[in-house]
Amino acid sequence: MTDPPRRRFTPRGVPHAGLIAVLAVVVVFTAVRSDTFATDRNILNILGQISVNAVLAAGLTLLMTAGGMDFSMGSNVAVTAAVAARLIAHGHATPYAVVVALLLGTAIGLVNGLVVTFTNVAPFVVTLASATLLDGVALLVHDGNTLSVGQHLFTFGNDKVLGVPYLLVVAVLVLLATGLAMRFTVFGRDAFAIGGNEHVARLSGIDVTARKLTLYGLTGLLSGLAGVMLLARLGSSSPGSTAGLSLQLAVVAAVVIGGTSLAGGHGTVIGTALGLVLLGVVANALNLLDFSSNYQPVSVGAVLLVAAVANEMHKARSARR
Repeated sequence: MTDPPRRRFTPRGVPHAGLIAVLAVVVVFTAVRSDTFATDRNILNILGQISVNAVLAAGLTLLMTAGGMDFSMGSNVAVTAAVAARLIAHGHATPYAVVVALLLGTAIGLVNGLVVTFTNVAPFVVTLASATLLDGVALLVHDGNTLSVGQHLFTFGNDKVLGVPYLLVVAVLVLLATGLAMRFTVFGRDAFAIGGNEHVARLSGIDVTARKLTLYGLTGLLSGLAGVMLLARLGSSSPGSTAGLSLQLAVVAAVVIGGTSLAGGHGTVIGTALGLVLLGVVANALNLLDFSSNYQPVSVGAVLLVAAVANEMHKARSARR
């Protein structure tokens, strides 16, 4: 009696093997060229800087898995941060401003969901239009002025617990909750089903309309949370801030790099987290190695294009099996 053949270990059997390999190459290259890269302070700095993106990416991963898309999340951040800053600057209590920001972000997400669900207009078109509109609203809220919140959110945006920034703790909790929901809950399984085939999901008894509205509302809520986090980290909100479409593209890049399908039906929070870290490390490496800041959007765009092509090639190979 012969023993069953042993399965040979190959890198292809490791989830996100290609992404991990690229990340390892970038990390080793930068660590060799810069003495400050591998320090605890710099690593925490990288993770702290991607915390806002991580909260947005968690919601977008779940939404894209269900076949949706929201290009207005970054602009939602700009509006909610501006509104919260204006409320605080005008003497309102900080908890009140935070609650208003969360509710406003959720309402914006629900409006997107209503339009997408009941008009059948492509989510890309709806949310891109929303992004343009919200960018204009953010400018109106600022009225050309920078809105400072002083020390009101300083602790949340800058202090640490057990050496870990509060913002990073929030980001990890959001990613963890999203990952667990996608893997172990009916809601998560429904998202995969809707993204795989919406018509079949509807025939199987899933309330697709309710699920879509919930998903868009959730992305809006997380956008509001990210707006508060960004405001806490910067201490102010200003016209033409780091929020908006540039933030959104970085988030989309991280999610797509992580392997979430643009067509829906497949997505992982672990992949998204790796994509976030890769983009954060690349941005940090460009800074430490004295490259011009103009190279950062170039690198994000290039990595996003390569990831999108790789996703399509992987999908084509999977279909042939």
